[in-house]
This record gives sequence, C-alpha cells and structure tokens, in this order.
Amino acid sequence: MLRNYLINHERGAKRFFEILPGLVSWNLILFPYWGIFLFPEVVAYFILLFNVYWFYQAFGIAVTATISHLKIQATKDYDWMADVKNFPDWREVKHVVIIPTYKEPLHILRRTISSLAAQKLPTKQLIITLATEFKEDKKEREEKANALKKEFKDVFGEFFVTVHKLAVGEAIGKASNERSAAIWVKENYLDKKKINLDYVTVTSCDADHVFHPKHYAVLTFKFLDCPNRYKRFWQPAVLLYNNIWRLPAITRVPNILASIFILSMLPRRDRLINQQNYSLSFKLLHNTGYWDPDKIPEDWGIFFKAFFANQGEIEVEPLYLPLYADAMESTTTWKTLKGQYTQVRRWAWGVSDSSWVIYNYLTAENLGFWDKTTRVSTFIHGHFLWPVHWFLITIGISLPVAINPAFGRTTLGYLTPKISSTILTLALVFLAVMLVLDYIYKPQRPKNFPRWRAILMPLEFVLMPIATLIFTTLPGLDAHTRLMLGKYIEYKVTEKV
Repeated sequence: MLRNYLINHERGAKRFFEILPGLVSWNLILFPYWGIFLFPEVVAYFILLFNVYWFYQAFGIAVTATISHLKIQATKDYDWMADVKNFPDWREVKHVVIIPTYKEPLHILRRTISSLAAQKLPTKQLIITLATEFKEDKKEREEKANALKKEFKDVFGEFFVTVHKLAVGEAIGKASNERSAAIWVKENYLDKKKINLDYVTVTSCDADHVFHPKHYAVLTFKFLDCPNRYKRFWQPAVLLYNNIWRLPAITRVPNILASIFILSMLPRRDRLINQQNYSLSFKLLHNTGYWDPDKIPEDWGIFFKAFFANQGEIEVEPLYLPLYADAMESTTTWKTLKGQYTQVRRWAWGVSDSSWVIYNYLTAENLGFWDKTTRVSTFIHGHFLWPVHWFLITIGISLPVAINPAFGRTTLGYLTPKISSTILTLALVFLAVMLVLDYIYKPQRPKNFPRWRAILMPLEFVLMPIATLIFTTLPGLDAHTRLMLGKYIEYKVTEKV
C-alpha cells in the first residue's frame, strides 16, 4: 500500500525525503534544550546512550583501522604480478582511468599520471582519459593536454583527451564530465577496436590522486579472481596526505581524522561504499547507465544506482593499498579555511541523494530486506547524523542541565554529566591508535618543516573540538538546511596549489 502511494506521488515523496535529513538533524540537535524542561530524564538517558554509542564507534574505528593497516602492509609486500600471470587471459585486461580535470595545474596532473606510469602491471594495459571541461580557457587546456600527451604518449596503451561541454539538464561537476568521457571511450575506442567489454575496468580518479605502484596489479588479480566481477566495485584507502605538512593545524586535524576513518571502513564489507577513487567493470558501468549527469554527488550515487539496478547484488571489495590525495590548500591561510569549508559542504551534499535512495528503498521490488536495509542504513547513518555528533558529544548534557538547574540538583542530573565525561574520556584512548597510524602513513617530514614542530604535532589534536565544529559539523548542517529549504548548491572545484 505504501509502495503504491509513493509511486503515485513520486514528486512529493522525493521532496519530503529531501526535507527529512534537515528535519532529523535539527530536531536531534535541539531536542536536549527543549526536552530538558518537559522530560529531563529522557534527555539524560538519550545523551548517555549516545555517549555509549560514540565509545563503541571510537573503539570500532581503532580496531578496523588497525586491521586495514596490517592488511595493507601484507599487500604492499606481496608479489601480485606473480599471481596475476597465473591467469592465462591476464593480458586481455584493460583499465580505463578517467581523470576529470578543470583548471588543475600541470604539475598536479603530471604527478597523478606519473604514478600510473610507475605501475608494476604493464602500463600498455592502461587507457588514460584526461577528461577536460570546455569552459576552461582553451589555450591553457590544450597546452596542458599536449604536454602530457607528448610526455606519456609511448607509456600507456592509449592516452585520450576528451572535452566535456555542459548540456542542458546537466549539473556542473565530476559526474557529468566522467559520464561524457566514459561514453566517448566506449564509442570511439572500445567499440571501434572491438575490445571485449568483459575484460575492461574503469577507474574514477581525481586529478590529484597518487597511486601505489602495485595498485593495478592488485586490481587485475582481484578482477580476474572474482566470480562476480561484473557486480563489484574496488576501493583503496584514500588518504588526504599529499600536502598534509603544509596545512594549517586547524585543517590538518580534520583531514587526518577523515583519512583514518576512510582507512577504518575498508574491512566493513557490509557497510563499505566506494568514494573518491574507485574502480568497477566497464560492463557494470554501461549496464547501469553511467553516472547521472544531473547530480553533483557521484561516488555513492553510482553505487546505489548499480545496487538498485542489480537487485542488490552489488558489493564493494577493499583494495588494501594506500592512495594519496591532496587536502584542501590555497595560497593563503584564510583561503584554505574557506576552501576547506566549501569542500566539506560539497561532500556533505551527498545527502541530496537521500530523496531517490530512500524512495527506491521503499518502492524497489526483488531486493532482500536485510541487504537493502543494511546499505540504506549506512547511507542514513553517514549523512543524517553528520551534523549531529558534535552537539551531542561536545556540549552533551552540560548546557541543558545548566539551563534547567532544578534538574541539575537531582541525583540523575548530578551524575549524568560526570558519567558522560568519563565515557568520552575513555574514548579518547582510541585516539592514540589513530595517532600511531597517522605517523605511519604520513609522508616523510619535509626538510623545511622544523623537527620540533613535528614532535609537537600530536598536541594539535586539542583543536579537535573547534576544528570538527567548523570543518565537519557546520558544513554538514549547512548542506542539510539548504537541501531542506530547496536552496541547491553548485559544484565548486577544490583549488590546487
């Protein structure tokens, strides 16, 4: 009955599901402040329960990030090409690498493509596609493209340059450009050369990404070894560490936390969803209908599009290798701070997918209940609670008790802040694990970075409350509120310096 109602009122239902994230986040944030007067005991137990949940989350991140680290070390030490060569058809595999670019400096693009040129897998099996934008200055665009083609023309199987001109109905961003490039490669190369699509993968790669030398050897093995290769994504550990030493402390902290969190997600096969840099079979991408050109979010978007199109049989398999990316950095500290906020808000704008993800969850047939519920609950957990954590953890019960001192004089009102503080203090123990992993994966200290500052860098984590408020919570709340009010954002490329 609900399904039929939603189908008959699709437009209204999707608009309601756009409003829902902001409605949930604002109500959870404000609940302790009005609830403390009406049912203070409920508020106290709600905060305590959330604290326990946060302790569990911190523990889980520490454990799974450590598991990822151990598996990454094993992957880095293993001779993957020896195993790849055991497959008689390994040379048939081709990897299309799509690199969307708009105004990225030449040295950033060269660094990314050089990391692809350094792969252990024979690089003639890589098809590089530099996906440029028509709106970029033609002279600058062509100069960069020609310089790169000249430098790498004999390295890869092919080196293509596509030019994406925004069409009516398309949104500015990575998704529309990638879609255009992928379709061009299929029609002008794969189809014309009659290349078997069964042996082709496609990688979504940002312009600032640096691959591990064994990345495509591991991907080739995983692809050939997987019986369900046409219903799989592959996800490495994307670490925002390329320029981590140059960042101001207040943005370095959230970028480190984000990197360790990404690392921690790899072992969670039941909840792992591809992001930033990922690969899938070209066959799956084609059969799914490519990225949606009218949407800004593209990584979780293509996963759920494939998930619903394939009756929920899609999974993301981890590639236990690091892949280094740039954190937001501009020419001045103030521009870096503004850019960091804008970038995180763009990431948080992934919540805009809530309308069609929840709609499909409630209306799609032939999907296992637990499978689709696990995946959609991951989406809801990741996006709906994005702006909520800080308020319930950092402020917690202290401010509500302060504005209702009568409750503070009760036994529960007196004990709740103390119990809450104890739980959160214990959770900080797991921060030590994150600091160790950060030390391991952070690039070597530059010579111009003082040793004494490097030794004192762990102390920067005292900035965590204010840094997460400004560069995690507020951008998330900004995105939720804009979506709730129908004030849609426009894609802005992260500046590279």
